[in-house]
Amino acid sequence: MKEIVDVNTGEVEIRRVKFILRAMAIGSCIVVAAFDPKTQIAGMAHIMLPGCAPEKTAEKTKYAADGIEQMLTQMFESGCRIENTEVCLIGGGNVLQKEDDTICADNIKSVTEVLEEKLIPVKASLIGGYKRKSAFLDAETGNVSYSEGDDQEKWLWRSQCTVAVKQLLKGRL
Repeated sequence: MKEIVDVNTGEVEIRRVKFILRAMAIGSCIVVAAFDPKTQIAGMAHIMLPGCAPEKTAEKTKYAADGIEQMLTQMFESGCRIENTEVCLIGGGNVLQKEDDTICADNIKSVTEVLEEKLIPVKASLIGGYKRKSAFLDAETGNVSYSEGDDQEKWLWRSQCTVAVKQLLKGRL
């Protein structure tokens, strides 16, 4: 049985193998789910605000640049390699449906810019819209799933780790 680890707003969590990282009730936040299929190191950052944290801010990982940097640093210190890393994005929705709300677009832009600067491609994303979302990252397989509103959980990304295991089991490798 896999243990579920909740990743709340502004938090970063890193796990291996027998865990599922989960972020719930995602509105304008962006969840960055990262996985290295070779080392089975999984990371999740629940980003609340765009840009970098002001200097005297205690909760720096609420901000895109700081949260992603912290997650990647922890993953790399655990043995992850940047060239193996698969990243998926979930969130950035205008759940309050305010016409003048820019935080969603600002978060999306900030997170994608940080990943582009680090040369980390996004494999799959579910961003924008008007429904709250939840994100799930299986630290054993690297598979990412999500739910929107009260809908059932659906697959967003099946990791190369899962594809390789299936091929191995079928004798293709």
